[in-house]
Amino acid sequence: METTLIILKPDAVQRGLTGEIISRFERKGLTIAGMKLMQISKPLAEKHYAPHQGKPFYPGLIEYITAGPVVVLAVRGQRAIEISRRMMGKTFGYEAESGTIRGDFGSSKTYNLIHGSDSPDSAAFELSLYFQKDELLDYSRPDGRWVFKANET
Repeated sequence: METTLIILKPDAVQRGLTGEIISRFERKGLTIAGMKLMQISKPLAEKHYAPHQGKPFYPGLIEYITAGPVVVLAVRGQRAIEISRRMMGKTFGYEAESGTIRGDFGSSKTYNLIHGSDSPDSAAFELSLYFQKDELLDYSRPDGRWVFKANET
């Protein structure tokens, strides 16, 4: 099982898309192991996006992610990172395929609705920024046996 960080960014929250987006993860068979509605502070945003510091888009990225409330999710399941990234779609909404979150709800290059960790290492780091260990719950969904075969990797 993998756990990944998903952030529903200020534009997703302000547009009232949080329920729709969360339900897509659940319908896919992934488990919500943790969830918070919060305002990301500038220092937290700077830690999160430290790998992008010095790039031309960095100041705008910090301004965008701190502009309003976000919903932060810990999403768990087999291949949760890969599945989540595919569900999100390409970074720019106008390039994203229909059926993906960005493809269905986004058109902007700047406002792209959602963030998801891109690797197990970034997931571990990012999850530690937003959740304490005791805030992540481990439970089974009754339909879980029909989503992934027990020994399937």
